[in-house]
Amino acid sequence: MQWLFTVLTIIYGIIIGSFLNVCIYRIPKNESVVVVRSHCMSCGKQIKWYDLVPLISFLLLRGKCRYCKAKLSWQYPAVEALNGILYGIIVLANGFNITSILYCLATSALLALSIIDWRTYEIPVSFNIFIGILGIIRLIVDYPHWYRYVIGMVSVSGFLLLILLITKGRGMGGGDVKLMAAAGLLLGWKLIILSLGLGCVLGSVIHITLMKVKDKDRVLAFGPYLSLGIYISMVCGEQIIRWYLHMFM
Repeated sequence: MQWLFTVLTIIYGIIIGSFLNVCIYRIPKNESVVVVRSHCMSCGKQIKWYDLVPLISFLLLRGKCRYCKAKLSWQYPAVEALNGILYGIIVLANGFNITSILYCLATSALLALSIIDWRTYEIPVSFNIFIGILGIIRLIVDYPHWYRYVIGMVSVSGFLLLILLITKGRGMGGGDVKLMAAAGLLLGWKLIILSLGLGCVLGSVIHITLMKVKDKDRVLAFGPYLSLGIYISMVCGEQIIRWYLHMFM
């Protein structure tokens, strides 16, 4: 049953990944993600429903528009497949329960905002609001431990806000502060502190490597690295914390 739920979750994640592509493209342009129908970016033709089947349609069309034969971005199947895989990992790590459902939905938001932030250096507030709503649900479900999530909401975000104020926006973006407040409400104080630590380490290592290998600009989009830290914490954060306490305390 565990594997059956995992497979179904992966399929559902792939379907959600298709919607994420719409969000990634339209939200930075302030376009509606629900009113405007899907269309080819090259010829403008509306895409039929049978050409919108996640992964399968891309493969059947060989990555090209049915009408103008323009090449489609590999982002579409990549995001769909990655979202499904990330969903499956969440369920395998935490089981099929309300926490996994909330974590999966948060994962989709983290994936979309990471791509947008990587490209634009901005995190749309709508994603932070969505993650915050998931955090409120988590607090209600685990109400006896409500203080963990309230502390989580302010512990890391308060620290980042202080950096933002001291550096006058040069050392930290407001979107990152809001992201960690929303994620802290979802994860609780222990996991959100771990998320910050992981994000800082990953950001330093990966970005320095990109600067040396691909001449990446010094300006850092921190959202993707924070998101990766949050995801790792959702998957195996408790195990990492226990390992750390066992090794060093």
